[in-house]
Amino acid sequence: MAVSPLAPDSFPDLPRIEGVTFATGAAGIKYKNRDDVMLALLKPGTTVAGVFTTSATRSANVLDCQAKLGGDERGPAAIFVNSGNSNAFTGKHGDGSVTAICDAISAVAGIDQSRIFTSSTGVIGEPLPFEKITFKVADLHKDQSPDGIAAAAKAIMTTDTFPKGATTTVDIDGQQVTIAGIAKGSGMIAPDMATMLVYIFTDAKIGHEALQWLLTDLTNKTFNNITVDSDTSTSDTLLMAATGASGVDVTSQNAFAMALHGVMEALAHQVVRDGEGATKFVTVTCSGAETDADARKVAMAIANSPLVKTAIAGEDANWGRIVMAIGKAGAKADRDLISISFGDIMVAKEGWRAPDYSEEAASAYMKNDEIKITVDLGLGDGTSTAWTCDLTHGYISINADYRS
Repeated sequence: MAVSPLAPDSFPDLPRIEGVTFATGAAGIKYKNRDDVMLALLKPGTTVAGVFTTSATRSANVLDCQAKLGGDERGPAAIFVNSGNSNAFTGKHGDGSVTAICDAISAVAGIDQSRIFTSSTGVIGEPLPFEKITFKVADLHKDQSPDGIAAAAKAIMTTDTFPKGATTTVDIDGQQVTIAGIAKGSGMIAPDMATMLVYIFTDAKIGHEALQWLLTDLTNKTFNNITVDSDTSTSDTLLMAATGASGVDVTSQNAFAMALHGVMEALAHQVVRDGEGATKFVTVTCSGAETDADARKVAMAIANSPLVKTAIAGEDANWGRIVMAIGKAGAKADRDLISISFGDIMVAKEGWRAPDYSEEAASAYMKNDEIKITVDLGLGDGTSTAWTCDLTHGYISINADYRS
């Protein structure tokens, strides 16, 4: 599969996070001749927080993780991920698969089952061949390395065309704290929590309640504002582990929150840039709404519109489709106050075509790889930004053949 034209030039050099090691392996769940399982081991006392899909058909793995968060965090912990099979809509077999995987990891690594968090991603409705996974657990335990995060980013991919990673270091009262994260996601992206799979690691010290609040708040500003195709996965999982190995307490530290926001936004953008069949990265900003909630409704209505997304794919400056999306969003709007811009080009102003509108200039702008759509409702101070991509024939081809 060709790498997305919107992909970053290279995978970032992700640093070691003290207190975390990784290993990957090829279990042959669906893909041949590539790693498809990942195991991360976390030092005793690591804080784990998570945000998950709100889908009514969420997977056995998601339900298991949700039940385990917030428990006793004194012992070691583990995060396991497999690609190729989502273990979703698999009934009691799915529950049994999670238990079998956790049993195997617990036996080999000496970790209590309540501290083992699993994720599965891939085809829905197919029984997970968990025996292939449990067979690999001993090797995954033996091969642990503090330098394995880049390999882990590749092992969790499904239809992704490139691995996704982001990192930053932040100074807290003269001491350094490091954050590094990986993600996978390309299709079935309209998160109602996070994105398909995201794992973030830091050596900061922070309690579960504070980390959970921060992660949830930042998710609503990042992953919950991206969309590829308006479909929410059954397996959406965002887990964050804070090992505390740096000894730096970041509770209530704004600098840490800002750094984490940057890592999460970078990962969210990479998911959109790898949208199935995508050729354009689109930023939609709505301002002038009565409330931030109304602004988000408008931004996401535009970002999710197949008509808007196909027009962008065809490089058609059809701003009438933006008008349509605003009208259906369910937010308060006054036709005669609305202004719309493509980049720096105002195409509509105060409910009418802008006086100096140039179809030629607007059409030329739509040929860019990155498109900015800005809407001002003229009603208040509410703002929101959504990120999406165009909708091309490539998306149809990938999803028509997904199970074959």
